[in-house]
Amino acid sequence: MAYESVDKLQKLLADEVFNHTKDPKKASGRALGTLVEIVTYYLLKTWGLNNQISIERGLSEYGNPSITHNVEYSLHPIVRSSFLSIDKSAKSITSNVILKALDATGFDLVGLERKSNILLSNGILRNACTIATSQSSFLLCSIKSDMGDKLELHIYEQSRKPYAMFECKRVGVEEGMTKGPQTIEKAKQGAYVARMASSLQKIRSESGEMQGIIYKSDGSYIIKPYVDLMEEVIYSSDKELLRKFILTVGVVSNHGNWIKKSLTGELSFSEESFQKELMVLAQSYDWLLFLTDQGLSDFIDKLLMNPILEHQFLKDTFLLSYTEGKKKNQFTKVQMNIEADRILLKYFKDNIKSVEKWFNVISPSKKSLTILQAELDELKNKNWKTIL
Repeated sequence: MAYESVDKLQKLLADEVFNHTKDPKKASGRALGTLVEIVTYYLLKTWGLNNQISIERGLSEYGNPSITHNVEYSLHPIVRSSFLSIDKSAKSITSNVILKALDATGFDLVGLERKSNILLSNGILRNACTIATSQSSFLLCSIKSDMGDKLELHIYEQSRKPYAMFECKRVGVEEGMTKGPQTIEKAKQGAYVARMASSLQKIRSESGEMQGIIYKSDGSYIIKPYVDLMEEVIYSSDKELLRKFILTVGVVSNHGNWIKKSLTGELSFSEESFQKELMVLAQSYDWLLFLTDQGLSDFIDKLLMNPILEHQFLKDTFLLSYTEGKKKNQFTKVQMNIEADRILLKYFKDNIKSVEKWFNVISPSKKSLTILQAELDELKNKNWKTIL
């Protein structure tokens, strides 16, 4: 591994990148959390889910819609889509500019409330850019291709009801400690949202077996072993099972806070090695992924700290966003320099097999990332118009 541990890497970033801040360790920790989100986001985009992704949406609790919770990413069915060519000579490509051009093509905008977001300004791209909303949907826009003096835009309308959600959890600790009080709090927060989002709910039998229960609209219900019932719902065409189902996925990082080390200092991904906090998350999310120290270290080392010439622009953009005197952050899941976005997409596409090895599957046990991707594809390709 390029760095001894992510904690050592955090200290390096604190000394070399964030030494101008009031609390360099805390600033570098926040940046590492942002990088976990970026790695997760570009993995999803590389899996072909760009048009389904919304960022920081409020998800209603199942059966209690008055309470909502923001999550990093939610995946939504596509209601309709369109393509649009637009002159890129303008300083900014705003929602108003896009909607005006879209209206001229005959795209029905009735019932949609315009938003003030900017897709592209001064070379900074807004990911998953929402240009309008309605009571039942979100209208988003992304750049499909650069055609010289014009950009080809992809406009797509997402249903408000998602079919999957992703949350990222990373916790740093004070030097000399193995974990801190904020670790269990973050675990509890993530566990609560994961348990409350979907119609498929978890209950535990007296013997400790995890069961799943899902209600139909007539008040009847199905109870089965949880993973079996989850698979049944995902691969079903039954509207009653799918209409309020949300696959919940958690992504955690930084081993020192979640997994106990063996006497030799090695990390094991067996349940016996899990800290209490990781056990809480593993039994709450449908899927729990671990972004390894090796994976996060590779991403930072190869793309941000010691890049080859082809990736030098990423390092420059990262430093420009986080060093003293920055004007605007352009290296986050929401705001990303458009050239950095192109480089990241190419890197993830060219190295997808290596990127996937950055992750360990914590739960469900004995399942792989390939199975998760297949389940997301299955949900993506449902005939949601007939289900919702």
